[in-house]
Amino acid sequence: MKRFGILAGALALAAPVLANGAGDDPVARGRYLVMIAGCNDCHTAGFGPSGGKVPEAQWLLGDRVGFSGPWGTTYPSNLRLTLGRLGLDEWKRYARNAVLRPPMPYWALNTMSDADLEALWRFTRSLGDAGEPAPTALPPGQEPALPVFRLELPPATP
Repeated sequence: MKRFGILAGALALAAPVLANGAGDDPVARGRYLVMIAGCNDCHTAGFGPSGGKVPEAQWLLGDRVGFSGPWGTTYPSNLRLTLGRLGLDEWKRYARNAVLRPPMPYWALNTMSDADLEALWRFTRSLGDAGEPAPTALPPGQEPALPVFRLELPPATP
């Protein structure tokens, strides 16, 4: 019975970490969210091809490889610069109302809890300002000079 009590106590202490990946530390929670939400997949150069082995000091600096499709060409923004210039309340307003170009899943950002948005903001700001702004998005029909992933959509069916 004593072992059960120790195990139950250990699980109770671990429950917050198991439930949200970081306990009560918003910076750790933000790091966890960046990983599970796939933020690094686009906003950290070389993250996918390296199997996630990019040092944290290089996370969220944006990328010069764009995504090109019928909407034009989009480049992943440098989130460290973007969130570095926004106050927490500005960030939350932006995140709640953002409608962004593909492939950004802005609807996921729109529905995050206040606690998650604060954690993302705190983690990103903990990394510090670094890097350069992303290249400017291009309109449809303008050929990008930088490398891109071409996203072809199937023809509409009647």
